[in-house]
Amino acid sequence: MYGAESVILNLARRLNSTGHQCLLAVFANSANENHQLHENAVTQGVKTFAIACAGRFDRKAIESVRMLMAETRTDVVHCHGYKADIYAYLALRNFGIPLLSTCHTWYDTDPAVYIYGVLDRLILRRFTRVIAVSDEVRRRLRRSGVLACRIEFIRNGIDTEPYAPVAKTSNTGQSDVPVVGLVGRLAWEKGIDVFLQAAARVLSELPRVKFMVVGEGPDRKQLENLIDRLGIGASVAMAGRREDMPEVYRSFDIMVSSSRQEGLPIAILEGMASGLPVIATAVGEVHAVIRSGETGILLPPGDPEGLAAAIIGLARDSEKRRRLGLAARQLIEREYSADRMVNEYLSVYRGATSMAEGDLANASTCGTDTARGKHRDAC
Repeated sequence: MYGAESVILNLARRLNSTGHQCLLAVFANSANENHQLHENAVTQGVKTFAIACAGRFDRKAIESVRMLMAETRTDVVHCHGYKADIYAYLALRNFGIPLLSTCHTWYDTDPAVYIYGVLDRLILRRFTRVIAVSDEVRRRLRRSGVLACRIEFIRNGIDTEPYAPVAKTSNTGQSDVPVVGLVGRLAWEKGIDVFLQAAARVLSELPRVKFMVVGEGPDRKQLENLIDRLGIGASVAMAGRREDMPEVYRSFDIMVSSSRQEGLPIAILEGMASGLPVIATAVGEVHAVIRSGETGILLPPGDPEGLAAAIIGLARDSEKRRRLGLAARQLIEREYSADRMVNEYLSVYRGATSMAEGDLANASTCGTDTARGKHRDAC
């Protein structure tokens, strides 16, 4: 359960609560069993289906997708991630159902993932609509040949109520000891190694500060080894995956996002909704929410010295922390609510479902005069 999964559940819950019927289909991968999204959806009252998928490519899974759409008489299919995009396209390309995809970002961290991303962007040329969550994603779609008139821009949104700021919960047992937290997948693109290097520099000047990393991922062992090499184990907690995220945010005094590559992290939105001052790297769409000196502090990626200096500055200035946190909360309530996100998605759904079947079958003609005429909303 990370940012994209939180967006999916928020969207599904809100759609159901506004009189629509949202069904969720989740791949049950035999090679990497992880049922968190499915289980959370069930717990939160979202009707969900598990699609068995064996190996890198499973023809039976394609048929399962096709049968599920026929049985549920689905009006529009909304995909998240390259695997969902590819299987839905192969299953439904001649089905007459509008295909939409939200592209959160692509991580080109190894050759296999890079190839999947390239294939995904080729297939997305044939989708009815493609939603980008950041300008960077939108630019990559355009460079890959996705027509501009088929790309929509929708910012992520969250349910702010669970994150309402309350009295701070101390994780250290000492209310005057600042806690600096990072929430994210333990992977290279999140820059957690940079965060730990910055922590070592902070501790050399402010030895009582505590640091917490919340999340799991493939780089956990490497990061634990880095903590040992830096000699900061007594001051850094690797908290793993947590289900009680509102309480986690309330235990922080400062939140950091040190990513090398991002779209718009849900963790940043949740931290800001919790009234936290956030120090973040200027990647993806982060600049849209972190307005440096107003709603947080923005830094270039890969700069442990600059990050350490920013942490030290906030650790020493409780009034600045309060001011930035208040402005952050107000911005999220005003511009990044789940209600706003759902309304924008509904508008895209309505436009897609109003297209004639011929327009869906000839997605590449989006820019023609015919498409701009009778079906103006298609472009």
